[in-house]
Amino acid sequence: MNSALSISSRRLAPATRGDLHHRRLPFRSRALAGAAALLLAGCASLPAPERPVAPLPAAWATPTPVATAPAASTQAADGAWWLAFEDPVLPEVLEAAWRASPDREVARARVAQARAAAVAAGAAGLPRLDASGQILRQRAVPDTPAQSSLALGVQASWELDLFGGVGAAAQAASSRLQASEAEAHAVRQAVAAEAATQWLSLRACRALAAQAQADAESRAASARLTALTASAGLGAPAEAALARAAAAQAQASARAQAAQCDSSAQALQALTAWPTATLRERIASIDVHAPLPAPRMASMNTLPAALLSQRPDLRAREAEVRAAAGDRSSAQAAQRPRIMLSGSLSTARVQGAGLDARGPVWSLGPLQVSLPLFDGGALSAQADASRAAYDAAVARYQAAVRQAVAEVEQALLALDSTAAREGDARVAVEGFAERLRATEARVRGGLASGFELEDARQTAFAAQGALTSLQLERALAWVNLARALGGDWQPRDAATPAATTPAATTPAATTPVSASAPRPVPSGS
Repeated sequence: MNSALSISSRRLAPATRGDLHHRRLPFRSRALAGAAALLLAGCASLPAPERPVAPLPAAWATPTPVATAPAASTQAADGAWWLAFEDPVLPEVLEAAWRASPDREVARARVAQARAAAVAAGAAGLPRLDASGQILRQRAVPDTPAQSSLALGVQASWELDLFGGVGAAAQAASSRLQASEAEAHAVRQAVAAEAATQWLSLRACRALAAQAQADAESRAASARLTALTASAGLGAPAEAALARAAAAQAQASARAQAAQCDSSAQALQALTAWPTATLRERIASIDVHAPLPAPRMASMNTLPAALLSQRPDLRAREAEVRAAAGDRSSAQAAQRPRIMLSGSLSTARVQGAGLDARGPVWSLGPLQVSLPLFDGGALSAQADASRAAYDAAVARYQAAVRQAVAEVEQALLALDSTAAREGDARVAVEGFAERLRATEARVRGGLASGFELEDARQTAFAAQGALTSLQLERALAWVNLARALGGDWQPRDAATPAATTPAATTPAATTPVSASAPRPVPSGS
């Protein structure tokens, strides 16, 4: 049930020929305008929603990467963290993966849908203007001549947003548009991380396959020499049998590694939608003897607080909080009075029954005020639901901030761990390779057995494979760090000095949500 009050002032009949001169608005119209102005001045809009807070540490708990080489000049590209790897094929892989991704069109559609909703919500706060036309011939009274009338004009209506409900709904729709744009950028970053992981894994797989094939060929050559030695009576048959078994085992391992690489290549083809010829050409360009690429960078200057402006998913969660706040304000305003103002202006002509009148016909009003009295608790329930939705949006945002900090810390831990292990792994590779060369020389001189040679070879190739796997782990840690930081190692606004002090030694800072606008999706979107 609504309580309504309606006030209007109108001129329904056109003026006669001699009454077309300019007239001032009647007193009732002036009083009506004054009352509307008084209502506008006396009613206050809902207060602006408070901004949620995000508890963040003052610094990272894990040491951040330090300068080891000049940063690549292309790293300054907007969100193009993959260029810092300086892999000639990687940017092409990522671009192809993005163009082939089904999530690309989904993200575009969501942005377009949110943009249309924002336009519609913004239009709700503007006056509505409609053109109208009417032709009528009638006989209203029996035994009287018929009358003809013609009218052309415009009609206007406007809801006075005294309590901010319409504006809050428009702000909520605008925030949802910002969230959808940020989500589109997050989708691209996710596709880029997936494609980079697939390409780097394929590179590592090819390197491991080359090492396994070299091991198999070496063992096959040793098996042939051992068989010749045994047949000449200069070696034990058991050593020949061991050499044959080791060669067969190495060949099986090489084939298994090659099959794994073929499977990775098929997964990459499905991700990029490359033709088979293009895929083979890109795979053939891989240097299996080169180490996996690691980004050249000066240092990681991003502090925890910078995540709020850099990570697109956090910007999306922040925009969702603003949208929920707008919905809450709109639901609260729906419980207050609504004021609608309408009017029309047209030119008309009436002929018949000795009457020939033409001129303007106008109406101002009604100025309608409605106040909900009883609705079974529907509006109150909607307000309660909107408040609960806002609390849930704040909780999701704060959880996303904590998850973002954890992802960065995990990537930093992986980088720190691989950096500490890589030096040891290289020393192990060099030491076991030297041992293998020495053992081979001793075997040729008859001072070592085939058992010793096989043991030295297995240890050497295992150490080389461990180093390659470690390089892959480090490269993927860089990819995860880039994604965790929102697509860049540097802050968007200005460089901030890197801090390596553990967060446990400094109190956590409570940082408000950033109000920065979401970054656009990179080219190719």
